[in-house]
Amino acid sequence: MLAAAGVASRRSAEAWIRAGRVTVDGVVAQIGDSADPATSRIAVDGKPLRLERAVYWIAHKPRGVLTTTSDPEGRRTVLQLMPAGGPRVFPVGRLDLDTEGLVLLTNDGEVTHALLHPSLESEREYRVTVRGRVDDATLERISTGVVLDDGVTAPARISRVGFERGADATSFTLVMHEGRKRQIRRTMEQLGHPVTRLVRVRMGPLLLGRLGSGKVRVLRAEEIAQLKAHARASLQRAAKESQRQATGSRPAQAPETGRKARKKPRRKSRSGD
Repeated sequence: MLAAAGVASRRSAEAWIRAGRVTVDGVVAQIGDSADPATSRIAVDGKPLRLERAVYWIAHKPRGVLTTTSDPEGRRTVLQLMPAGGPRVFPVGRLDLDTEGLVLLTNDGEVTHALLHPSLESEREYRVTVRGRVDDATLERISTGVVLDDGVTAPARISRVGFERGADATSFTLVMHEGRKRQIRRTMEQLGHPVTRLVRVRMGPLLLGRLGSGKVRVLRAEEIAQLKAHARASLQRAAKESQRQATGSRPAQAPETGRKARKKPRRKSRSGD
């Protein structure tokens, strides 16, 4: 909510909370606390926080555009795709300079957290094009995990694999829930198939669809509802898992009813097969 109000980045907001500068209903807030923006009195250094109305836009980031709010070198950013005088929003996550595709622009901190936090494992889907013919063994390595300098990549799903002989290029769809810096590019470089084009086509339930490169639009009501439902479900699932780990309990299992049935011996086939 601090980030949504535009008073600080998420990282700065966490530092403020740790420093005891944030209160909720007069009580000093702690990392992990929650509040209701409709009823809670949230303050920073004693000054009430004024929350903006949540807004949601989708952008199709072209190659050569930065996914950041500003750039000291004066390069074009994804926020410059927004109409002049538009609402204050922030890009959810980052795509590197040469990667294209879907970027969510919003001031909704809860949705941002649900889509980005590693523990919530929100899916991202990419259309990947690489040099050369990628064989089945290499695809299997990508699916199960590849060792990079910052650890083994998490399992991923691959589909729609195709090889274009004339261009000597393989294309495939990759679904993953990690978001390490240049992860896909580093993975394919290590496997000997450098990426030539990378497009993000989905983030959580949100699809890029037919939105043209460099274009932006407001999310439809049903898309916003899907995003919020996705965020709530992800956060609730994470809270239950955190509680389970804290108490050391295991997921409930259905009780056994009666004695276990004895396994019947397998009848031999008369044919002897």
